[in-house]
Amino acid sequence: MQLAEVGLRIDYFHDSSDEHLQRLGVDRASLPTREAWRSAYAADFAVPIADREGVALIWELDGHMVGFSSADRIVFGEEAFMHLHIVGPELRHRGFGAEFVKESARCYFQMLQLERLYCEPNAYNTAPNRTLQRAGFRYMFTHEAKPSPINFQQTTTRWMMERPDSD
Repeated sequence: MQLAEVGLRIDYFHDSSDEHLQRLGVDRASLPTREAWRSAYAADFAVPIADREGVALIWELDGHMVGFSSADRIVFGEEAFMHLHIVGPELRHRGFGAEFVKESARCYFQMLQLERLYCEPNAYNTAPNRTLQRAGFRYMFTHEAKPSPINFQQTTTRWMMERPDSD
């Protein structure tokens, strides 16, 4: 994702219904303003990837953007946490996610030189949990957590994938 495209990510959260945000475990009151979020992304894009707070990928299907993935809590060369989102409700539950997640994981392992990649969706949001399993992530545990600054405290499931070429 390029800096010019971060509006897509910002709009996704700000324009989502309260019901959808609840399913994601996102607290609308914790969302930065659009302007503050754009400024934070601009500052992050100004540093090398190895020093960034986060990175993101756009998912395209037939030349159209259908979703995105992001990685944060990055320890370059070691680990990161990824997030996954299909933007249009009409595109959810159609089986696209697992392939997008596999490709995103491949990109994150390469770009961030990772050994491990984690994902920690809301435990009661079945779609990303099934998607992670289908994409080859291994279930680790379920616990109470606040996965990111925009989330509320919730029950999450932690999934992990190790670098494919590691033993």
